[in-house]
Amino acid sequence: MAEEPRRDPEPRSAPRPPARVTLPLLTLITQQSLDEDYVLAAERRVLSGNPPPRRRPQLIAVAVITVFGILVTTAAVQTSRNADIDDASHNTLVARIENQRDQLSSLQEQAASVRAENNELEEELTAVSADLQSSTAALRRLQARTGFVQVVGPGVRLVANDSQSAVERIRKDDLFLLINALWAAGAEAITLNGRRLSVLTSINNSGGAINVDLSPIRAPYTLQAIGDPRTLQANVVESSTFDQFTVLMSQYGFTLEMEDVESMTLPAAPAKRLVAADGAGSTERPNRKDEENSS
Repeated sequence: MAEEPRRDPEPRSAPRPPARVTLPLLTLITQQSLDEDYVLAAERRVLSGNPPPRRRPQLIAVAVITVFGILVTTAAVQTSRNADIDDASHNTLVARIENQRDQLSSLQEQAASVRAENNELEEELTAVSADLQSSTAALRRLQARTGFVQVVGPGVRLVANDSQSAVERIRKDDLFLLINALWAAGAEAITLNGRRLSVLTSINNSGGAINVDLSPIRAPYTLQAIGDPRTLQANVVESSTFDQFTVLMSQYGFTLEMEDVESMTLPAAPAKRLVAADGAGSTERPNRKDEENSS
């Protein structure tokens, strides 16, 4: 019988190399250098008889860690407090902003109301100013017509004179015709021989003269009247009382001159108590003797 070939025994696994062999070179150098340094240092301490070092580094480390922990805790607490303060400040700021907005809205409403009231007052002021101007103008016209203020302006001048024969003289009623013609024509103020005619002026016959407020005046009789120079003279000529005076002129030889004046100043009438004044008579001339007796 043939012999079976002899099998070789199974190869044994190679032993694992020590750890120092497998370590990286940089790590090995670092560890061995440090270990050797520690060993050398320990041997030196033993040979020199120095005691082993105290655990000061560990205590310092613990103290540092403790202090760090305290600082961290304090910072956390402070941060929390600051956060609360910031939240409170934010809420306070928001509340103040809302309050200011409410106040601003209220002030805007008040301003709108004041503007509306101001507009109404301005409209009322405009109306009152217009009324005041109208009233002032009316007052000036009234003062001018009543004769109690001085008046300056353009107008007309009339000069009436007796006849050259001196048989008939102009009387108060004749002057009233011219005065009424001037008022009807739009005269604002009138003077007779320099005396301002007012609502209290009295004109009367006194013998052969005419008295104005008890002061005698004589011919020629000058009437000055302020008014619109564009229409005053024409309106005088067209008045009915002026026509009556022209009839007397043709009957008794009276003369009359009339001209426009660019500017004249009529004084104010003197203040005096209220007295009765005669009205304008008719164109029918009374008997001279009767008139003198009545005077």
